[in-house]
Amino acid sequence: MKIALAVVVAGCLVAPVAVAAQQAVTPADIQRLQDNVYQAGTDVSQLRARDAARATQLQTELDELRDEVIYLRVKLRKEGSLPRAEYASVRDSIEDVRTRARTQPPAAAAAPAAPPATGSTAARGPAPAQTGPATEIPAGTEMDVRLSGRLNSGTAKVEDRFEATTLIDFTIGGRTVVPAGSVMRGVVTDVEPATRTNRTARLTLSFDQLTVDGRAYPIRGTVTQAIEGEGLKGEAGRVGTGAGVGAIIGGILGGFRGALAGIIIGAGGTIAATEGREVELPQGSVLRVRIDSPVSITPR
Repeated sequence: MKIALAVVVAGCLVAPVAVAAQQAVTPADIQRLQDNVYQAGTDVSQLRARDAARATQLQTELDELRDEVIYLRVKLRKEGSLPRAEYASVRDSIEDVRTRARTQPPAAAAAPAAPPATGSTAARGPAPAQTGPATEIPAGTEMDVRLSGRLNSGTAKVEDRFEATTLIDFTIGGRTVVPAGSVMRGVVTDVEPATRTNRTARLTLSFDQLTVDGRAYPIRGTVTQAIEGEGLKGEAGRVGTGAGVGAIIGGILGGFRGALAGIIIGAGGTIAATEGREVELPQGSVLRVRIDSPVSITPR
């Protein structure tokens, strides 16, 4: 009888632990949220061609949700656990944005047919603007961008936003898809400043948005190289279309001395500095960014 009672009690104790383990939020769950945000961004981008106003509203909501995902990631790392309800709330909100972006809104009541227009073309007003077919930037494409401001692991905070601009025209099939000077938005996803006990400072950067001709596209970009760019001559805009990243090394950068000294870039875009120094990326530094997922650019 005592043995049976002990088994029952042990079972009662183990069951809640097993349930809690099943409900624990893991880093893989947070990664899925990040993937869902990216997919939602693609849905919103496709919606923009049909309903620009609605897409702008959803993009604002999605930007806030992207910040929420970063917050959850930092909280999980620092506290070691995360309430499942908090995770589920963000997950459901992202899915709601995706659903609204993919759902066609109810058609408005048909307006009375207008009488045939008469007179000149000018009297009828300009024809609606036409857009060309979308062009896909393939995954694995690398672009060089120039930092618009300074980044330092001693002062940067997780979720800090920053901007960089593309250095040369990116062309496909002889057509300029991303003109030089297009803005690429980045975010600090992790930072470890140098301390007396931590001799290796780290700064993890990612890029999540590319703006071309005033239209924003969600992207997933990873830093693969940091190039010293002090003394930029400002000649990037005059480089011929189709010039590769080698053209930068060939003379776009004044005082070019190669990769930033003391900087090591690891997997996932983590930039590390050794010997107890902070990661220092001066304004004008050039980052080589790998586009990790295809991006469809629709010309105006």
